[in-house]
Amino acid sequence: MGVLLPVLVGTLGLGFEISNWYLTNRSMQNAADAAAIAAATNASSNYDVEARAVATLYGFTNGSNNVTVTASNAATCPAGVTAPCYSVTITGLVPLFLAEVVGFKGNGASQVSLSAKAVATQATQPKQVCLLALGKTGAQDIVTNGNPKANMTGCSVMANTSSTCNGSNLNADYGFAHGTDNGCGVVQVSGVAQVTDPYEKYASNIPSNPCKASDYGAHTWSSWPTTSGSGVYVSGSTTTVCGNVTLSANVTVPSGTTLVMRSGKNGSTTYAGNFDTGGHNTNNGYTLSGSSMTLVFSGASGTAAGGPTGHGTFDIAAPTSTTSPWRGVAVYQDPALTATNTLAAGNSPTWDVTGLVYLPYSTVTLSGAVNKSSNSTYHCFILAVDQITINGKRKSHCSPDRPQRGTTASIRRTRSAMSAASAASRRTVRLSAWQACSRVITSRSRPRSLISRCSRESRSAACCRRQSPVRPICDWDDHAELWSCGCLG
Repeated sequence: MGVLLPVLVGTLGLGFEISNWYLTNRSMQNAADAAAIAAATNASSNYDVEARAVATLYGFTNGSNNVTVTASNAATCPAGVTAPCYSVTITGLVPLFLAEVVGFKGNGASQVSLSAKAVATQATQPKQVCLLALGKTGAQDIVTNGNPKANMTGCSVMANTSSTCNGSNLNADYGFAHGTDNGCGVVQVSGVAQVTDPYEKYASNIPSNPCKASDYGAHTWSSWPTTSGSGVYVSGSTTTVCGNVTLSANVTVPSGTTLVMRSGKNGSTTYAGNFDTGGHNTNNGYTLSGSSMTLVFSGASGTAAGGPTGHGTFDIAAPTSTTSPWRGVAVYQDPALTATNTLAAGNSPTWDVTGLVYLPYSTVTLSGAVNKSSNSTYHCFILAVDQITINGKRKSHCSPDRPQRGTTASIRRTRSAMSAASAASRRTVRLSAWQACSRVITSRSRPRSLISRCSRESRSAACCRRQSPVRPICDWDDHAELWSCGCLG
């Protein structure tokens, strides 16, 4: 028995050492993962400072306790990943305790060297855009003046040229611009790729033109026309008007209707195809009200499209049926009509609109609020224009779980996606982004329990929403005995 005692002690000692190395290496890897994500998310000249600061949160401080934290922005990327890639390597010396009993000397100084490495790069993440300035004419796309009550929480804005927000960032989650974003959005991002017009495709739904030259004129409506006649063509659920319409009373459109306004010329007179709610003398016009309807402005190619005008109200809710070719589209200008026009909205006329308003060659001045249609229970408004100036208050809400989600534009914003490698293996890290809030939420608390985790995730939620529309997630590190919370995409 005495002969076996050294063997038993040596085996137990080696088992203890290996367990200690494993736990230490696991903690190192967690720290390297988080630090590499932080470096890639930072992506600036001080990425290495960010990486070392995050490693310190995990208990690995560069230059302390034989620990070295090295960061690089020129790491070799994994196959199929586009540079740049950011790497973080953490090395440290762990003292030997019982392994020397079986003759293991480590580095010769009763220590063993451990290391962990992670590589992170930036990937793309689609963002919902509810204000898209297409910039087809090349001018500055978005300009705002004095918007202290603007509320675009839950969506983002995009300018295909540049944008300037004076007085407020619109409370949009992100402000993107191909050129320079100056003050638009809680998070402002310049130099992104231009967005290809995502709504041109709906032009194929515009019916052929039934109008003859003699049909074009100025029409006054006090009620909805139910039959064809006098420059109006009714065909099933589609009503086409040749020329302009001015309301002389409130008019309700039958549910499911597509109303097509067509510009054209009758003799020497050109009719722009506007729909006018009236009230030019009294500043108190009438209301066009419709549920599951789409108002389309079309006409001869190369001319300016008409638009919604007057001092009344457009109370329109877009179709929501999956069988409707106009699903989610409330107002649509034919993109084939490339001549520009100028429109006003917010007060004259008032827009109570649920759905997409697409005015690709229009310069829009928006003063006042955009409210949801009384014909819909959804708060969803998407605006795509050539250029826009916003004065006063604007409300816009769009959520991906609402019927209009099919019409929402997406743009791509960089985020961190991790590919981490250790000496023996390569694995995928689930956290999509390292956010600043995880640093202040990280705390020691025992025991590890679901209640404790939920409490910390609840505390992290508000911070995650400020950083990005993602949810919090917390995890317990057994070796470090601490909770670490981050934001999960």
